Amino acid sequence: MKKTKLYLIVENIRSAHNVGSLLRSAEGLGVSEVALCGYTPYPKKDNDERLPYLAEKINNRIRKTALGAEFKQRWRYFKDSQQAIGYYRDKGIQIVSLEQTNNAKQITKFKVSGDIALVVGNEIEGVKHDTIMASDSVIYIPMKGEKESFNVTIAASMALFYLTLMV
Repeated sequence: MKKTKLYLIVENIRSAHNVGSLLRSAEGLGVSEVALCGYTPYPKKDNDERLPYLAEKINNRIRKTALGAEFKQRWRYFKDSQQAIGYYRDKGIQIVSLEQTNNAKQITKFKVSGDIALVVGNEIEGVKHDTIMASDSVIYIPMKGEKESFNVTIAASMALFYLTLMV
């Protein structure tokens, strides 16, 4: 029996600290790969195209919260999330956005069937509309308090944890 795999697509996250936390959570939850997309900061890599001082500065910020996960968690960078979606879809992986929309399904009612790439979006604006439209499903985490959303790292961690229980 094939074990279901989880992937994480990170779309236009602004904070390097959030990226570090996402890498750390992904590694701890057994995520197969993290796709860092758009202007999302990413760790230093071989043949890095960024200016060396800028790559080092960003890398140090990611390391502060990743605590070594940036070396253990497999990740790749895509210029935009549509490129990442195409890459994973070509591998037969279901694209599931985590966002509050009118048609989103509560995460506890979502049925896992096959490998999943969970998409999380910008800290303020969330997942882009064209990404939601390109998704196979949209799920949300119900809120009990008065706030309208969770921090992206918290939401991604909760969703990934829940999905690991379902696979």
